[in-house]
Amino acid sequence: MKLLRIPLLGWILIAIVLGVLVGPIMPLWLGNVFLTYNSIFSGLLGFAVPLIIFGLVTPAIAELGRGAGRWLGLTAVMAYVSTVLAGLLAYVVSRWLFTAFLSGSGSISFDESSSPFAPYFSVVAASDGGATEIVLAPVMDVMSALVLAFVIGIGLTAMRSKVVLQGAIEFRAIIEALIRRIIVPALPLYIFGIFMDLSHSGSAVDVITKFLLVVVVSFALTVVVLLIQYTVAGVIAGVNPLKALWGMRDAYVTALGTSSSAATIPVTLESAKRNGVTDAVAGFVIPLCATIHLSGSMVKITCFSVAVLLITGGDVTVGSFLPFIFMLAVMMIAAPGVPGGAIAAAAGLLVQMLGFGEAEVGLMFAAYIALDSFGTATNVTGDGAIALIVNKLSRGRLGTPHAEHDEAGAPGESAASGGAGEADEAPERA
Repeated sequence: MKLLRIPLLGWILIAIVLGVLVGPIMPLWLGNVFLTYNSIFSGLLGFAVPLIIFGLVTPAIAELGRGAGRWLGLTAVMAYVSTVLAGLLAYVVSRWLFTAFLSGSGSISFDESSSPFAPYFSVVAASDGGATEIVLAPVMDVMSALVLAFVIGIGLTAMRSKVVLQGAIEFRAIIEALIRRIIVPALPLYIFGIFMDLSHSGSAVDVITKFLLVVVVSFALTVVVLLIQYTVAGVIAGVNPLKALWGMRDAYVTALGTSSSAATIPVTLESAKRNGVTDAVAGFVIPLCATIHLSGSMVKITCFSVAVLLITGGDVTVGSFLPFIFMLAVMMIAAPGVPGGAIAAAAGLLVQMLGFGEAEVGLMFAAYIALDSFGTATNVTGDGAIALIVNKLSRGRLGTPHAEHDEAGAPGESAASGGAGEADEAPERA
């Protein structure tokens, strides 16, 4: 029974190590079995991604809109801008540091045609005439799902239809269950198949070695992002930035241990209050930002996506990445509170906008989960900086007592209600 309690990161590491070790000696027939599994998983993920985007973004927009107030709008804008700027910083630094190291010795090919293994049958989105194909086409493409989510989410805000909103919320519960109970548990075996295939072709060790630099840089960037956030908050709020950042140390350490922003909310609240944020502002901003402010997650996904593209010889120009960062920041707002939920939500954008394939998406899952705790800690600690800014601008109040209850209650309750289910299974929701 104790084996079943190994965290997701533990299973991912086991899968990578086993894949590297057994890849060179894997019998052809057994390797084909694992690649068949990977084809099924990849086909399911491709089918589910538009549903994930629609199911998560629609109620997120509707719930934000229904609790609308000027402080909610301001907080949401600050969270979005902070997340986008973190992504831009990660992109610039990654391009600067990784280009020579990751692409200087030649790119690594993930072309399946060079692998000795082949699935016994393939699950594909569109048939190319193969005799062993099962076509599982998504109900819509990624961008259509995102636009439809915005249309319906904004429409729910205007129409205030309780029936349709409840339907959207229940559909979100279905999607979160799909991620939690099917996609996430299936990840370790999927990643095992990827590294088994890479190891057999001799690329696995090279990939892992190159990614060690990315891990170090990603962690360093999360620290830089926090320093920038608290410098800005210190200037606006008139407080010592380093002292305010140190005041959030309990939240940071707690998030490292729990890998859950929802479970960390009580500690984050107390830390923000110790920094001088009033009860009303802290009770409003911290639960809301735990859902919509994911600057640490943005840093991780941006750094690793740049690294993967450099390794595979992909396009890392500003023209391809700028739209991706803006759209990814939207997806981070709706990221579900389950292990791997944020990267699962972002998978569609990686495929649609950056041209990622099956192996590249698998690497992103593995890399994201490896730094999950540090990303979560960065997210929750950054929430304290936004709380300081809102506290200064609102003078510690969010309007009249009645307005405070209306504005703070809706988002707070939303985050709290989500937190109950996320407390032990929401690593990247921070």
